[in-house]
Amino acid sequence: MRRLPIEEFLAYRDVDTTLNGVLVSPPGPAAQRVPLVLLHGGAGLDDHARAQARRFATRGHTVLAADLYGPGVASNRDRVLATIAELRGEPGRLARRVEAAVATIADLLATPAESIAVIGFCLGGMAALELARAGVAVSGVVSVHGGLSTPRTASPGEVRSRVLVCHGGSDPHVSPGELMAFVTEMTAVGADWQLVVYGRAHHGFTHAHDDGGTPGVAFDPVADRRAHAIICDFLDETARC
Repeated sequence: MRRLPIEEFLAYRDVDTTLNGVLVSPPGPAAQRVPLVLLHGGAGLDDHARAQARRFATRGHTVLAADLYGPGVASNRDRVLATIAELRGEPGRLARRVEAAVATIADLLATPAESIAVIGFCLGGMAALELARAGVAVSGVVSVHGGLSTPRTASPGEVRSRVLVCHGGSDPHVSPGELMAFVTEMTAVGADWQLVVYGRAHHGFTHAHDDGGTPGVAFDPVADRRAHAIICDFLDETARC
């Protein structure tokens, strides 16, 4: 019988905010791969985020599915929208919130932050990129159908982590101008970056249980499979470097 990843709730803090994440450990004895912080989308630490955490844990990664919101936000749409607007407008605060999750799993596993990778989906993808722009050194950051624009672009030499962006070619939430601005920014600062664009894929292309009710959002099994494969290759590469 196939063993399932082990999940347990894990509380940690970002300054005065209590955050409630889920620690997902590999099932049984397995090759231990680079530890991960996984960042949720706009809906909070939902089934999609936890399913993605299990997906990577099954591969041998210990994953902290982090909480970007704090208590009482995800269940209230108005608070979700307000919190997203606040975090989007304060990239330093957003990066610090991700850094709190990185520090938590680093302490738990007694491993340096530089050995941990960060993967974010949608809002979490934007948050992962802000961590890189803030100059925090982790082994790699991955943005999956995340926002690419920022109110604070990085300075030359500031991005110290390898960067991978998986983007839907038909994502209406990221304009061609924002895409090119990201390419220009990463090139100008000398980052080690990759951008993979999946033709025909929309926003949220990894959301297998999407009901099709949100314009511009659609599950794409081909893009999902291809993105997962390249993320795994990226993680293996960062572990060797």
